[in-house]
Amino acid sequence: MVCLGNICRSPLAEGILQHKAWKAGLNWSVESAGTSGFQKGESPHPFSQKVAREKGIDISRQRARKFEAGDFDHYDKIYAMSEDVLEAIRHIAKNKFDSSKAGLLLNELNAAKNLDIPDPWHAPEAIYHLVYKMIEEACDAIIKKYSTFNPDSYQDQFSILNNK
Repeated sequence: MVCLGNICRSPLAEGILQHKAWKAGLNWSVESAGTSGFQKGESPHPFSQKVAREKGIDISRQRARKFEAGDFDHYDKIYAMSEDVLEAIRHIAKNKFDSSKAGLLLNELNAAKNLDIPDPWHAPEAIYHLVYKMIEEACDAIIKKYSTFNPDSYQDQFSILNNK
């Protein structure tokens, strides 16, 4: 999960997806980074922490780090929060950039629409709640897409059996 500073959007995305993966019984390791590196070592923004905490997710121990080209060697998927962040990832990664691994997070909900999650930096708390909701919906789609157990497929099979 990558945003500009790694203190607002991407820490939320890391916390949300990791929480959902654990709940789904998936042994995933989710991490986040920022393309700027300006906030390296800082905790997530207080509003990001508050909104996550209200949903039962603790992101307070996360620390901002800078995205590196080598992240393409270590991670299966790299989600950018916005198009400018994806462009920065391309620039940082140079020849290591792998378009099959990197993309916009919201494309998991709206394939190829290339929608951004707005940066809530300097915004009121209410915007952080909206950002949380956007990220949560995308993370639900990721869990559904990559989970080996898809309850919808079982529901369809049971419906067919019940209708016979």
